[in-house]
Amino acid sequence: MAKLKYLGHATFYLEGEEIKAIIDPFLSQNPWNIAKPEDFTDLNYIFVTHGHGDHLGDAVEIAKRTGATIVSIFEVANYCNKKGANIHPMHIGGTYNFPFGKVKLTPAAHGSAIVEGDELLYGGNPCGVIIEVEGKKVYHAGDTGLIADMELLGKYENIDIALLPIGGNFTMDPEDAAIAASMIKPKIAIPMHYKTWPIIDKEPEEFKKFAEEKGVNVKIVKPGEEITF
Repeated sequence: MAKLKYLGHATFYLEGEEIKAIIDPFLSQNPWNIAKPEDFTDLNYIFVTHGHGDHLGDAVEIAKRTGATIVSIFEVANYCNKKGANIHPMHIGGTYNFPFGKVKLTPAAHGSAIVEGDELLYGGNPCGVIIEVEGKKVYHAGDTGLIADMELLGKYENIDIALLPIGGNFTMDPEDAAIAASMIKPKIAIPMHYKTWPIIDKEPEEFKKFAEEKGVNVKIVKPGEEITF
């Protein structure tokens, strides 16, 4: 069986046949302080949904140390490559068959600028990512508002696990995330991107209430906890 561990904010460790990966590896500056970059010595992939520091995080450092390949939107991937990381660039709507399964990048309504010193570097479009692991599909929405494209995921993608931001202000809040979950129709919806800072201090139980009213199965995975699927 595959496993998924929540490391706080929007960061997850994903492991299954032929894959040991981190999604949005915000670790060293993460207020949840559950894991450190040096804790990961055996990785083969790092997925980055966009260029903001709380998602790009420690991707380059971990990739250079472990040899893991960063999979991201074209612009973010090439930024990482210039820093010395192995990359596999993709773009929204693109799919690729990796040894462990298929990956597809999906639309997200957000930004993607990379902060470097006093500069804001162009980071392309933000994205979500669908990762196929042992025949199951994990959808990490990245940072996004509620968008109609999510209906297509529910109609065609047969998502097993949807990881959805609920913190509000920068992303969907619990009510919009519940609407998104009802559109996506995952077997399990898991809230993320909440309570890291006061500005996104939303309750996962609130999302669970709204989503279950719409017939969605919700599992609250607390930071530091792990599930198998």
